[in-house]
Amino acid sequence: MIDLKYSLIIEATADPTFFGFYSPDLEGFTGIGHSIEDCLYKARWGMEEHLAVLREQGLPCPEPKLDPRVIIQNEQRLESVA
Repeated sequence: MIDLKYSLIIEATADPTFFGFYSPDLEGFTGIGHSIEDCLYKARWGMEEHLAVLREQGLPCPEPKLDPRVIIQNEQRLESVA
């Protein structure tokens, strides 16, 4: 079982040894890992740390999701603006 309180997006990058991740539920929460499992591990603990910082700064913390999702996809590339 994956023990996360918020949804997580994991993106494969052009470098096969790096994955990026972020939570659409926690503004400003991002990270990188060397595998999908590494991202899940880092995200679990990173989310707790992120929430602690929000509380310390007196910022609102979103409610945990009842049914958080983990999505694994290819990296979303931004189009360059000319």
